[in-house]
Amino acid sequence: MEQIQLEPWYWTRAPRQFEVEADSLTLLTDPETDLWQRTYYGMRADNAPVYQTRTDERFFTFTVKVSFDYKGSYDQCGVAIYLDTENWMKASVEYENPSISRLGSVVTNHGYSDWATTDVSSEIRELWFRLSRRESDYYIETSRDGVRFEQMRVFHLHEGNGKISFGVYAASPADSRFSARFEQMHVGPCTWELHG
Repeated sequence: MEQIQLEPWYWTRAPRQFEVEADSLTLLTDPETDLWQRTYYGMRADNAPVYQTRTDERFFTFTVKVSFDYKGSYDQCGVAIYLDTENWMKASVEYENPSISRLGSVVTNHGYSDWATTDVSSEIRELWFRLSRRESDYYIETSRDGVRFEQMRVFHLHEGNGKISFGVYAASPADSRFSARFEQMHVGPCTWELHG
């Protein structure tokens, strides 16, 4: 089986409370943390913690199980590719209210974010994410059971063709804190097949 070459995992803005174990990461978010750039209302936020690794592998798939205990509106956690302030992606579950959460993704190219979402039940407290790379194009999938994955989004990063940084993140844009756990993290050969 092909071995994917990774650099050691590291923090971009570590939270105040976290625990890294051999096969998992648990963190408690800090209030007023988020990632967003400019679009729609001009807000710029760049202070969410991201735990990530680097690679120049151009074809791979990263899978992780995410468990969470929401506390307040907009609490969110999932996977991220964080290159710099103006070039990144995040895909997550974001709490809206006791009934509805947003399964969504934000792609930020050259300092402008978008946001694509679908409504899901706020009863969901764990989810698997699968991120695949084919050069500068990327594919996000999610799963409720870690076996059957469904397409979430295909996207392009303008600056995502060389060495990239990717991993997991959690944030609380409002005045709240919640616990997020990431486990079963695996990086392997690309499972995103060529179209056609």
